Amino acid sequence: MRETITRQRLAGVLILLGLLTQIAGFTGAAPTAQAVSYLLWVAVALLWRDIPRRSRLQAGVLTALGVLMLVVARALYGAEVNWPAMLQGNVFVATMLVGVSFISLIGQQGNKRAPGRRLTGASGVLRTWLGVHFLGTILNLSTVLMVGDRLARRAPLTTPQLLALNRGLSSAALWSPFFASMAVVIALVPGVEYGQIALVGFPLAMLSGLLTTLELRRRFDLTEVDGFSLAPRSLLMPVGMAALVMLFHFWLTPSLTIVSIITFLIPGMAVLSNLREGPRFTLLRIRQHTITRLPGMRGEISLFLAAGLLTIGLSTLVAAAAGDGWTLFARFGTYQAMASFMAIALSALVGLHPIIGVSVLASILNLQGGEQTLFAFVALSAWAVGTSVGPLSGINLSLQGRYGVSGYRMMKDNLLYAAIMSLLSLGAIAGISVLVT
Repeated sequence: MRETITRQRLAGVLILLGLLTQIAGFTGAAPTAQAVSYLLWVAVALLWRDIPRRSRLQAGVLTALGVLMLVVARALYGAEVNWPAMLQGNVFVATMLVGVSFISLIGQQGNKRAPGRRLTGASGVLRTWLGVHFLGTILNLSTVLMVGDRLARRAPLTTPQLLALNRGLSSAALWSPFFASMAVVIALVPGVEYGQIALVGFPLAMLSGLLTTLELRRRFDLTEVDGFSLAPRSLLMPVGMAALVMLFHFWLTPSLTIVSIITFLIPGMAVLSNLREGPRFTLLRIRQHTITRLPGMRGEISLFLAAGLLTIGLSTLVAAAAGDGWTLFARFGTYQAMASFMAIALSALVGLHPIIGVSVLASILNLQGGEQTLFAFVALSAWAVGTSVGPLSGINLSLQGRYGVSGYRMMKDNLLYAAIMSLLSLGAIAGISVLVT
């Protein structure tokens, strides 16, 4: 027992050091991605036996496949492999999730009654969806924790509340320029035309909110289900955080992405908000967070890191074996885009995070011109659907770790929603392909 506690505490310290090293790298003084990757991977190794069996199996398979592909690419095709840097994939996403976890240290904790008038029924569900969606377009995953904690102060979260949180955030992937999915997609296809994405993605996201409200009203008695109050006091922290993100993005640190800003801003605000109680109190809260909450993120961190290694291995092997001239599709048009969407969305049902399918697909396509925008929308819509229904998505893993809901229960409750959103997304893919090709 003592050995387990010591191991988990050490892993928590390494994860914190990884976050601090990543933040230090934002100054541009020196590249830190390699050091961050080592710290996080060692932490995952220490926590390996504590990761739930299914998540451990998936992360292990992805890691083994990534390493195997690199070995094959080097041994059979003579590919140049940067072995020391092979663990860097998705480090920026993993450290953002670590930074977001510090949102729990901001503001008053406990079971105080949430401010603002009580909202219940379908209107409350819609308000929850709207609050999470629009704040989540800027603050990403941290919004779910902020709004979820507000609702949980009255009573443990119910299924309709959890579904509103899940769908409100996941649908933001359809159009938000500041969402984590957009950061990944832009890195894969820099030639994407955002205006065309938003033209189709934003209306589709609004349909998600309407569908959520109508479906939950039909399935559940919402009479006593609390919604997120949009009273000024309820919005003070999330709106304040969103304003700070915009301040840094447009004026103070315009060279940094939204994901990078969130990575350092939320932990920084957590420290400042606790300093009012004194340095000793602040250090105690950070210590408690480091040795309890950070090791609890082992499933999310291992998944993103393993997916990053798989992507590096696959792209290296494909480039070495097929050369620059090979591509999965000679032309990436409507039908190819629809098939790609279905493949990524269906893979989420078996537990693969959409980032895996998106990254793998990008590594075996040769996209030109408007095809990049079409691919981007396929990736974003598959991400929106896949993260809502996928039991091992970052959203559902966070809801599971924070509020104790089963990821597979969330998958079951989201199946109808995912099916309808998939049909709408396929129609949107057909529409956007006309615009860009």
